[in-house]
Amino acid sequence: MRKIVYAALAAVALSACGSDPQFKVEGEVTGAEGSMLYMEASALGGIMPLDSVKLKGNGSFAFHGARPESPEFYRLRLGDKVINFSIDSTETVTIKAPCEGFAIDYTVEGSPNSTKIKELTMKQMKLQEQADALRSAVQADRMGVNVYQDSLAALLKAYKDDVKMHYIFAAPNMASSYFALFQKLDNYMIFDPLNNKDDVKCFAAVATSLNNLYPHADRSRNLYNIVIKGMKNTRPPRQEVIELPEDKVRETGVIDINLRDMQGNMHRLSELQGKVVILDFTVYQSAVSASHNYMLRDLYDKYAARGLEIYQVSLDADEHYWKTTADNLPWICVRDGNGVYSGFVSAYNVQSLPQLFLINRNNELSARGETIKDLEAAVKALL
Repeated sequence: MRKIVYAALAAVALSACGSDPQFKVEGEVTGAEGSMLYMEASALGGIMPLDSVKLKGNGSFAFHGARPESPEFYRLRLGDKVINFSIDSTETVTIKAPCEGFAIDYTVEGSPNSTKIKELTMKQMKLQEQADALRSAVQADRMGVNVYQDSLAALLKAYKDDVKMHYIFAAPNMASSYFALFQKLDNYMIFDPLNNKDDVKCFAAVATSLNNLYPHADRSRNLYNIVIKGMKNTRPPRQEVIELPEDKVRETGVIDINLRDMQGNMHRLSELQGKVVILDFTVYQSAVSASHNYMLRDLYDKYAARGLEIYQVSLDADEHYWKTTADNLPWICVRDGNGVYSGFVSAYNVQSLPQLFLINRNNELSARGETIKDLEAAVKALL
């Protein structure tokens, strides 16, 4: 059914019949004679093919489409290289690009939103390159995992602060601000509307502007629904008080945690006595999750046989996402449905995510993550 709907939408969007208002995308791609250039819609349901042309000697092209009811997103694709742009109404957008460097060295005219989208794309590419460079340094043992984590977190914070100030909050009514909300790093969303209260505010700012301008648009309703879910997830619930008698704390050595894994089995932290344990509070949907788990995987592969265990507590609002991601991890993965308002988060005084703790073989808390200069050295010392 979805394919039929997409086909119908494509036919309507590119119909040149009648006098319906049209937008136009034109330009040239140099050095690409004989290549296929595709125009695609970046719809809510995924990428939708609209039209294509085989480029001739001068590389010129022209696509037309029906004026969208609200700002929509499109892209030109040459092989696996993509140029993103948006259409507000009946404008003519001119895009010129070389075949080599198609997605980077292009120019765009006739669309302020598309100019901003290019700026955001270039910023995101630079962020990804910097993250990749940090990862390469760790893999080549030129950088410790702690420095890597701190450096990546600093990069991500600087990026988000920049995008918030100069794009999202500066002009939440622009399509480019909507585009910024859904950018990714390592295929994880940079702004997390389901688990991060500050990020929910970014989504809310754009959702409010879109709803005022285009109350009946699908994107407005979708963004509104995301914000409502995010507000619900990050709103402090009525917390169940965790009773922690002093004798119980002394008996276990740590504040005990008892949560279920993906199969519904309970795992108690105190039952890992005799092992060195990394207790990790995390959100898998966070943009730093991939690098964080890479660091943990490296330690686990090296020292699991010597008695290292990882007890990872997911605070993800999306249970299905947690299950899908944790399914490939070799250590103990549990989830607290209370999310960032988990009583265990309060009990361990977790101030930021991800946050880890090191527990010795006697089930005693050895150190918090921020006090550990070299995590691998600290683990080896306890083993």
